[in-house]
Amino acid sequence: MASPCSTSPWRATVLTLYPDLFPGPLDASVLGRGRAAGRWALETVNIRDFSDNAYGSVDAPPFGGGAGLVMRADILAAAIDSVDREGRPVICLTPRGAPLTQARARALSAGPGLIALCGRFEGVDERLFEARQVEEISIGDFVLAGGEIAAMALIESCVRLIPGVLGCASSLGEESFEGGLLEYPQYARPRDFEGRAVPDVLLSGDHQKIADWRRDKAIEITRTRRPDLYRRHVEGGPIRRGNDKDDAP
Repeated sequence: MASPCSTSPWRATVLTLYPDLFPGPLDASVLGRGRAAGRWALETVNIRDFSDNAYGSVDAPPFGGGAGLVMRADILAAAIDSVDREGRPVICLTPRGAPLTQARARALSAGPGLIALCGRFEGVDERLFEARQVEEISIGDFVLAGGEIAAMALIESCVRLIPGVLGCASSLGEESFEGGLLEYPQYARPRDFEGRAVPDVLLSGDHQKIADWRRDKAIEITRTRRPDLYRRHVEGGPIRRGNDKDDAP
């Protein structure tokens, strides 16, 4: 597991046609400070370096016809083979992949790192996935022009979980998706904002009442905004709530 005491940092390698896009936002705020402190490392590999022609092309028309071009398996395989995997999974960011979850991000953050393959054009030759054991992950039910932004989201979701990267590690346990629920509402100064007051319970000093209120709100928000998560949470076990005894959706 990557940690402040590890001999080597958690490593992210990005295979991309546009290496100049990195590190981008991954070098800002706590992520950038964590990288500067050696808690994690980032490198890019330009896929065009493995092209077999003077034009640097990496794609070809799809067999069977169809619009667009497909990234070639032989060129992508050469790019992957140039990287020392060191037990790291190769992950292709694609809309058809398994949804990225907090649980998957946590599992990846506990390992040595990952290798992110950023697709472009109409996609990747199917044979690559089996030939190089490439995992497919999606960050949502939408389509982007390429996998670079998705790779940044994946890497950030992992890096922020590495011990020592965030300033307050205890806050991780109360975030959305931890415990199967979305996060409860947050309030700060001023107490009154345009006639909207902070809920009295948060000013009461009663820690148990505050915890119950936050739990109730997390359940309410999850039930109304993400019924799929709510059903999954209910099926996983009983929900203990402050005032509402009916757990039916």
